[in-house]
Amino acid sequence: MKNWNDQRLELIISTLLRTGVVLSAVVVLLGGLLFLVRHGDENADYKVFHGTPVEYRSIGAIVHALGPSDFRAVIQFGLLLLIATPIARVAFSLVGFALEHDRAYVAITSIVLTILIYSVAFEH
Repeated sequence: MKNWNDQRLELIISTLLRTGVVLSAVVVLLGGLLFLVRHGDENADYKVFHGTPVEYRSIGAIVHALGPSDFRAVIQFGLLLLIATPIARVAFSLVGFALEHDRAYVAITSIVLTILIYSVAFEH
């Protein structure tokens, strides 16, 4: 691409990061507000610790649980968007470095992206 340069890459990446953070904040806020509307009058039981339910512990389970009445899943999805934002930044950087024919940065960014995807996709 003839109009491709470092400044354009930085501008696109900064827009990607801002958009990802704002979008995730809106989704979490919306889910939180709707959760409070539905469950705000319930008493919390602090005597027994309740961990995160199974349906909110993996990406597939969160996406499957999304629906008009499961606001915890909406909140978790917003957090997934927040986690995905820097991963998308690395992926876009990889594309940018490839377009610039910068082999060293393509190799390094590929390794970083592989590690990020592996750490998110596979539960330990």
